[in-house]
Amino acid sequence: MEIKLENDILEVTINSKGAELSSITGKETAVQYLWDADEKYWKRSAPVLFPFVGSLKGKKYIYDGREYPMGQHGFARDMEFEIESQKNDEAWFLLRSNMETLVKYPFEFELKVGYKLEGSSIKVYWIVKNIDTKELLFSIGGHPAFMCPVSDDIKQSDCYIKFDTEKDLKYGLLNSDGLLLNDVHTLKNENGFCKIDEHMFDKDALIIEGKQASKVSLCTPDKKPYLTVIFDAPLFGLWSPAGKNAPFVCIEPWYGRCDRADFAGTLAEREYGNKLAAGEEYKKEFTITIE
Repeated sequence: MEIKLENDILEVTINSKGAELSSITGKETAVQYLWDADEKYWKRSAPVLFPFVGSLKGKKYIYDGREYPMGQHGFARDMEFEIESQKNDEAWFLLRSNMETLVKYPFEFELKVGYKLEGSSIKVYWIVKNIDTKELLFSIGGHPAFMCPVSDDIKQSDCYIKFDTEKDLKYGLLNSDGLLLNDVHTLKNENGFCKIDEHMFDKDALIIEGKQASKVSLCTPDKKPYLTVIFDAPLFGLWSPAGKNAPFVCIEPWYGRCDRADFAGTLAEREYGNKLAAGEEYKKEFTITIE
């Protein structure tokens, strides 16, 4: 089921499956800023990643001495959320653990995803509540795909990414199993701008750790930002499908990530994992702004 939010500037649609943003449209210009999930390139628009971000070593994890199989990015993105509340410019979605989730993820939880329009911005909220009697172990992240370019007369490699730092960014790459390699690469940053190279995503996503940036913009060929994502996450990913010349770039704030290729630990030992005591809540947010 899709619902619509709007104000004087934006019209946004959200699918109750996965509580996933499915469109962001500027009312005055009729420009669509979010990828439309065309399977030719990628069948999603902005999935919520929970209770895992990325791939696990051997596609499984170990908890309390037992192995559990788990696919990439967890399961929330493929589940139907309850629409908890809805106004003209705000909506909240709820996913609770159930018999299906407990088989593959032995924790009782509530996940709330909220969207609120504020002028030309969309506030995205995540609230995880531990309704179990034991500690909850999880990761959570976003994977929104933004149109790049937004005009048919230019191509992606004409555009720029802008960061709120002028330092070069260090990033990691994934192997064929979606696991992080130990090699560190450098993304050249000239006065805050990085030109998108046509081979930038040939080796999958760029994993940028260590809170090197908290504001990332997509820019036109004249370096004018047209969309900005602001977050407080410890790491983020940049991605577009390799070799497909897809007309979008994902800017992904993460509180968690895939395993390293040489990881051999338990669920509690995964890097960037989050721990939540019984009865406690975990709240995070990020903002998408149309410039």
